[in-house]
Amino acid sequence: MYRFLLSRQWVIITLVALLLIPTMIRLGFWQMDRYGERDARNRLVADALAADPVPVERLAAPGDAVTRAERYRTVTAKGHFDTDDEVVVRRRTNADDRVGFHVLTPFVLDDGKVLLVNRGWIPAEAGQTTFPEVPAPPRGEITIKGRLMPDETTEASGIKNLQGLPDRQIMLINSEQEAERLGAQVLGGYVAQTAPEPKDGTPERLGNPGKENSALNYAYAVQWWLFAAAVPVGWFVLVRREARERARATAEGSDAEETEPAAV
Repeated sequence: MYRFLLSRQWVIITLVALLLIPTMIRLGFWQMDRYGERDARNRLVADALAADPVPVERLAAPGDAVTRAERYRTVTAKGHFDTDDEVVVRRRTNADDRVGFHVLTPFVLDDGKVLLVNRGWIPAEAGQTTFPEVPAPPRGEITIKGRLMPDETTEASGIKNLQGLPDRQIMLINSEQEAERLGAQVLGGYVAQTAPEPKDGTPERLGNPGKENSALNYAYAVQWWLFAAAVPVGWFVLVRREARERARATAEGSDAEETEPAAV
């Protein structure tokens, strides 16, 4: 009854099923790995945002990279803004996906070191080639607060560091490059400012880091494993149906031979 399984068609169907099962199982484990990575990142972000603010000098120093555990930590800094060396970061979007600039202003600490401060987003009302009108920060010595961020690189962001840009415009926020431009000791990374609030709401402050949907990867993993379990079940159902159809065809052929009148 099951001799048809040796046919070319059924050999191919069986081989495909045998290949699909381990492939789907591996895809499920890959999604579980993604779930673990995203869940770990979410915990790091949540822990960093919940931690008490600390002076930026405790976590950042000239030439040092901001670590994964330090990213998003709330830090404070005391000093004054240097608007003469202010630049804007091109092709940045706000919460409404409008394209504009991020305002990057050097913040001179009491000891003379420089902290790069991303003061927020402004629209590119005059186009991308003209330096925009940037609202001035508070004058004099103040204390600011913000989230510590690592240097931006092409490898991490996918943004190309273009050459020949208009005056006072950059593509990536990188403390080493800014140290060369400013001729000063610049703390590694930069700070996305959160306080004090800007006058009239501009520059527009950067939003909180989003929480990655790790549960979606968990659901995908379960889905792939259900697919893997469904393959042998589906194969068995197809085999049984083919066997019944062949048995029915054989029975109908036998009945036809028995009822056929004898030749005269």
